[in-house]
Amino acid sequence: MEESHALITNDAVILGILLIILAIIFKTSSSSHPKLKAFYGVVPMLLLCYFIPSLLTTFHIVDGENSNLYFVASRYLLPACLVLLTLSVDLREIARLGWKPIAMFLAGTFGVIIGGPLAILITSTFAPELVGGAGPEAVWRGMATIAGSWIGGGANQAAMYEIFGPSDSLYSVMITIDVIVAEVWMAFLLIGIGKQDAINRFFRADSSAVDRLRDKMETFSKSITRIPSTADIMIILGIGFGATAIAHGMADIIAPYIQEHAPGLQRFSLTSGFFWLIVISTAIGVGLSFTRLRSYEGAGASKIGTIFIFVLVATIGMKMDIRAIAQYPGLFMVGAIWMLIHIVILVAVGFFIRAPYFFFAIGSKANIGGAASAPVLAAAFHPALAPVGVLLAVLGYILGTYGAWLCGLLMQTIATG
Repeated sequence: MEESHALITNDAVILGILLIILAIIFKTSSSSHPKLKAFYGVVPMLLLCYFIPSLLTTFHIVDGENSNLYFVASRYLLPACLVLLTLSVDLREIARLGWKPIAMFLAGTFGVIIGGPLAILITSTFAPELVGGAGPEAVWRGMATIAGSWIGGGANQAAMYEIFGPSDSLYSVMITIDVIVAEVWMAFLLIGIGKQDAINRFFRADSSAVDRLRDKMETFSKSITRIPSTADIMIILGIGFGATAIAHGMADIIAPYIQEHAPGLQRFSLTSGFFWLIVISTAIGVGLSFTRLRSYEGAGASKIGTIFIFVLVATIGMKMDIRAIAQYPGLFMVGAIWMLIHIVILVAVGFFIRAPYFFFAIGSKANIGGAASAPVLAAAFHPALAPVGVLLAVLGYILGTYGAWLCGLLMQTIATG
């Protein structure tokens, strides 16, 4: 680990600062003050939960790269959150959403796969030096790692790093481009939530299935709502972290076994412990939704899960240093072109199949962000919709490495002629 030059390096202090920031954002966003209501009517509170922690890194107050908080949040809080968010999921109602959310997800995947090679091709016509390089410094190798992240997530990105072998310095730059471009797009998606009625009219979309799922989940939650006791809260934590323990234990067995006996499955992320951690914890949550433990939604299971995921959001934001845009403007332009192609394909498919904005947004973030972002965005529409984001994100992890591998080969072909 490199020596940090940040003002604060103690993770306990940083965690306290992040929680204070989140507390202030939640308090002000729920205020009835006219100016605050007007402000949050324009700026989504979730966007601030990403952006304000990023300023701590930008101004050297903390060092997001050398902090262990993201690792803790992604390995402990995220799986617990996925269990608690899916504890009350109604799979039959989600199935009634039909084929359109899957179609939008696959359109997003296709947009990433084809967008990378097209971004290299377009950029090479006016700035070939931006997408050149040789050996481990070849830009296409680094972009392949972004493809892994943008179709699945961190596990898929790490797999692409191992497969295509970019240099460590190039990989570091690509991680920065990945995070910043993805979070800028997240900001636009969040702003779009406030304009979803107009967007749905543009798509000529029927959102009744989404509304029905939201209303049914909300009605179920209200029907079992109770004031939680200390025992209730302890049981909810036991469910979340107990399932996390099981998921970690199983992942520690399954991933090494596959690595040893079927290493070729690495391209599908099946040798990644993190992949199995996400899949197993989600499966446990869905499984528990068929038991009496589902009633703990009434005691606030999803609320506690939401707290966990907002801590994760803050740690993700802390890893984003917006000064990098000025350091690598050319590569950020390539990333922006890539993202624009992804968006254009989503818009075209969404318009053609008349998909609601919810499917458009979740189809994109289940690819670009995965399990760390898709449930957050879904919950921004309504907390009852978070499980839809979770389930699509798991699909992203399954397809991610294979799609990114294909994208990497296409980019290699374009870059090397």
